[in-house]
Amino acid sequence: MACFFLLGSWMRPTKSAKPNVVLFFMDDLGYGDLSCTGAMGYQTPNLDRMAAEGSRFTNFLVAQAVCSASRAALLTGCYPNRIGLTGALGPNSPIGLNANEETLAELLKEQGYATGLFGKWHLGDQAQFLPTRHGFDEYFGVPYSHDMWPLHPDQARANYPSLFLMEGEQRTREVKDLNDAAELTTAFTERALGFIRKHRKEPFFLYIPHPLPHVPLAASARFRGKSGRGLFGDVLMEIDWSVGQVLNELKKQGLDKNTLVLFMGDNGPWLNYGDHAGSAGGLREGKGTSFEGGHRVPCLVRWPGVVPAGRVSNKLLTALDVLPTVARICGARLPKQRIDGVDWLALLKGDESVTPRDHFYYYYRRNSLEAVRKGDWKLVFAHPGRTYEGYLPGQNGKPGPNTENRPFPTALYDLQRDPGERYDVREQHPERVAELEKLAEQARADLGDDLQQRPGTNNRPPGRVASR
Repeated sequence: MACFFLLGSWMRPTKSAKPNVVLFFMDDLGYGDLSCTGAMGYQTPNLDRMAAEGSRFTNFLVAQAVCSASRAALLTGCYPNRIGLTGALGPNSPIGLNANEETLAELLKEQGYATGLFGKWHLGDQAQFLPTRHGFDEYFGVPYSHDMWPLHPDQARANYPSLFLMEGEQRTREVKDLNDAAELTTAFTERALGFIRKHRKEPFFLYIPHPLPHVPLAASARFRGKSGRGLFGDVLMEIDWSVGQVLNELKKQGLDKNTLVLFMGDNGPWLNYGDHAGSAGGLREGKGTSFEGGHRVPCLVRWPGVVPAGRVSNKLLTALDVLPTVARICGARLPKQRIDGVDWLALLKGDESVTPRDHFYYYYRRNSLEAVRKGDWKLVFAHPGRTYEGYLPGQNGKPGPNTENRPFPTALYDLQRDPGERYDVREQHPERVAELEKLAEQARADLGDDLQQRPGTNNRPPGRVASR
């Protein structure tokens, strides 16, 4: 009996004193794209289980409604324009994430964490910008969006090169067509599962930024045609499967109760792709806009015994806040340079009396302050912007039209009563306008504002490829 007990103890994985962290970051996932947030035509049972066993944050914003900028903010805790990154970086970009910026992976690595990234990077594809130069021990994925390839609908103008999967800093296999793209979710999931098994006896940080449901959509044979929402629903079902596989592996390895799992999107849906796009869940506009449909995304957090189960919180939170919160949980220091994120651990644990964040700056384009928010009040400034409204969306993977430079007027919205941002109430609340204008002035002095041709005083440069 004693020998059996000793053998059983030896076979069980050693539970790390430090919690593990798994971070899912979806591409172009809309606020209404999970069945627990109102999606129709398909189910996301594993994500619904995450919400039931953890907490759902309904007022969670990304830093900018576009790929590279949003990812830069997540990993550094900084407004992306503070660190010189805006928009979506293309192949062979001469800029990327500066080596002087410290990522969450680097901070956790100092604490003895194994770090792995399986999915989309999009913070520069030159060697000096790759994940392995920014704190990740292992990297397998695509260096930028998987529509930046020769099959792009506007390839004649864009002239994109071939897209390759990368292992570390080496190209491995070309992603040639949609059949290859259909293998991505499974490939990244399998690598993530292997990473968990490999590092089960030490603390780890696992970052899974799936390239989908960004177009072009592609689902593996096991999910193709399985939903009532066409290919988009099939893709969401496969992403849900991926999350379920990771949750099940954590439990299988005895790591379930010692792992913080976060799931969120990088920006809202690309609405002019119609049946190949997600839903903003009734919020205004989508990707590439400073309205709520561009910035507000699903956010689920699960950590049994620490994060309350079945709780829904409406407190304002952002992707900027992930780094300082996770750093505190894992005993890591904060970056040496200034960041913009705030620690929301107390709220995460269930203390709804705290308000970690009360304001947010909506920047877009190069460095344009398009809106500010304090609490439930949002002041949108006059600016040229993208709109999808008034145009028939595309079908079957082809985009419909949209307007990139529609003149939006100044407007004040009460998001508590009007989350769809339809009713300008400036005349009724001039005191709120004055309060938000004052907040905007603080942002302009700090970060600048291209709309007013004002430089910021605390911006830092991106990394640049040395001139040859």
